[in-house]
Amino acid sequence: MDAPDWLDAEEQHAWRALAGVMTLLPAALDAQLQRDAGLTHFAYWVLAMLSEAPDRTLVMSELATASRSSLSRLSHAVTRLERQGLVARRKSPSDARVTLLQLTDAGWQTVVAAAPGHAATVRALVFDGLNRDEVVALASVSARLLERLGTTAWPGPAPA
Repeated sequence: MDAPDWLDAEEQHAWRALAGVMTLLPAALDAQLQRDAGLTHFAYWVLAMLSEAPDRTLVMSELATASRSSLSRLSHAVTRLERQGLVARRKSPSDARVTLLQLTDAGWQTVVAAAPGHAATVRALVFDGLNRDEVVALASVSARLLERLGTTAWPGPAPA
């Protein structure tokens, strides 16, 4: 049996810092969004992705992939968002097996109202403590980790 490939002290330090961020950041984002908008971070993420999509509509399976979610988890979240009138499900006119999810006008208003507070929280918790080189490094490291996890970041605006 091979000996374990233990982390060295520097790797252990980096890992514990990253694990702390992975634990504390989602909780802080959830708390702010719950307090200010009555949304979970995941629900906000779903609404935000729909708000950026053409016609504010995405195929459910594509949204599940993009949101790093199972179809089951997404479906449960969508059911709650539907009850609030923020999204609407419908069958694709070209393929009845495909479910489309569309952001409603109320959903658009909700995400537009929630976005400034969410952006301010992200800025305060993440970016205000970093200089420009560190922001570039964070993007690079995150992209490489996502590649190792077999995925890419959700497409968004490209840096200038």
